[in-house]
Amino acid sequence: MKRQNVRTLSLVVCTFTYLLIGAAVFDALESDEELRRDVMLKDATNALKNKYNISEDDYRMIELVIIEYKPHKAGPQWKFAGALYFATVVLAVIGYGHSTPVTAGGKAFCMGYAMVGIPLGLVMFQSIGERLNKIASVLIKHLKRFLRCKYVEATEMNLMFAAALLSSIIITTGAAVFSKYEGWTYFDSFYYCFVTMTTIGFGDYVALQNDNALQNKPGYVALSLVFILFGLAVVAASINLLVLRFMTMNATEDIRRDETELQSSSHQLLTLDGEMMNVNGKVLAGQALMGDYDVDQMSVCSCNCLGLNHADNQELLLDMSYHPSHTILASNTKVKRASV
Repeated sequence: MKRQNVRTLSLVVCTFTYLLIGAAVFDALESDEELRRDVMLKDATNALKNKYNISEDDYRMIELVIIEYKPHKAGPQWKFAGALYFATVVLAVIGYGHSTPVTAGGKAFCMGYAMVGIPLGLVMFQSIGERLNKIASVLIKHLKRFLRCKYVEATEMNLMFAAALLSSIIITTGAAVFSKYEGWTYFDSFYYCFVTMTTIGFGDYVALQNDNALQNKPGYVALSLVFILFGLAVVAASINLLVLRFMTMNATEDIRRDETELQSSSHQLLTLDGEMMNVNGKVLAGQALMGDYDVDQMSVCSCNCLGLNHADNQELLLDMSYHPSHTILASNTKVKRASV
């Protein structure tokens, strides 16, 4: 138990350390650029106000209109194609934020839909991931037989390598497709695919938001949905292997520790039993006093089993003609073993 506590504490410390390191790196990379953009936008805002003589209230109204109108530039978001895309994003726990329900009924249904759909989606992705791992294990087994390997069974490392390779293929291929259809650079498309497959979903890059693609390009919509669902299944397979590997390592460690503790307690019990045998042997003054009774009976029998006081016990033990009955010895043996 102490080791498990130490392991948990170590994971917490490592995680928070990782968070602090990430915060420091992001601060170093993005802070200066943020300040530069802020200054640039303020200068552009002041120049625009002075050029067209726009009041502060009018400018805020224009700003609000632009922000609210942004989702509508991509065309209708809540027709069936757009709603299906939104439902997929909710079920996959991506949450781009490109479109959100605004009515009370839509918000209420979204919460209920997510409560049922997210566990369902996780179970589905996990199940598909397990099937993919099974297929990969069969393929790896045939490949090893073809290569005449000595050990043909697929190991966990083989499966992890296959899942990582398939994930890389999906992300790189998807990046090329989205770069072509969305007009993004390949790096930005790769970034979008990675953020999508890991269900981070920042929303700074969202597919199907240009040229009314949700209504005019049904093939591209279908391709995007397949990419999200199949890609998440592959990523789930990889995560399943990683988690399974970690849990197996922990379980093996716990089993070894339990076996060690069991052996240690057994050794202590044997030592305690040996000390009892020595003490009882001294009280009974050796095996000669017991006649035909064996060492086991001698080790569990003591003066108290005679039901007399200490002085009477000593007199009886000195009497060579006295022998305790089998019934007394047997009952004392049971009591003594139960107490041990």
